[in-house]
Amino acid sequence: MKEGTLLCLDSAGHHRVNYYEWGDVANPRVVICVHGLTRNGRDFDVLAERLSTEFRVICPDVAGRGKSDWLAAKTDYAYPQYLADMNALLARVTHSADQRIAWVGTSMGGLLGMVLAARPGNPIERLVINDAGFLVPKAALERLARYVGQEPLFPSLDALEAHIRHTSAPFGPLTDAQWRHLTIYSATQDPGGGWGVRYDPAIGAAFEGELTDIDLSM
Repeated sequence: MKEGTLLCLDSAGHHRVNYYEWGDVANPRVVICVHGLTRNGRDFDVLAERLSTEFRVICPDVAGRGKSDWLAAKTDYAYPQYLADMNALLARVTHSADQRIAWVGTSMGGLLGMVLAARPGNPIERLVINDAGFLVPKAALERLARYVGQEPLFPSLDALEAHIRHTSAPFGPLTDAQWRHLTIYSATQDPGGGWGVRYDPAIGAAFEGELTDIDLSM
């Protein structure tokens, strides 16, 4: 695995999007894997390693998550910015006009893939998504609003893992080793020794106010 960064433009200037890369950089067969709202590109380590024998695999940290920069203008934490950043990533890895890309997306990453794949002239040939669809129900948004951006601190890595197991329960049954992996690469430790999650709490601002169903098919 290698790491790279992509310089992207936002309303307040520039920010860097970090990404993880597996496989041969010269391989024209590319898979882009994009994570959910509060997650990061390391969620795909196992999948990316297995695919890397046949594909070049790119797994970004969306802005404000993982090792990517936090945005100076917090109102930029919205789909137009994420789409612009992911389009810049598509441009980085697409080397010819006829090259086709496969997109794997979880939740937010799936919605980003759906929107990009619906645009004329896009290079996405295959779209594999989970926990995402044309209808984003109000109940799902309310569940996210209960913890996204709350910035809790935990006394130990084990306590943080218990929190991640709870909030990420919809991921389905995972092994203890897989839960630990997700925790380690989601964790940050503050100067006082407390453990928290590695994302800008300002991403939670999108869930303030009244929430309603979102129908992307309209």
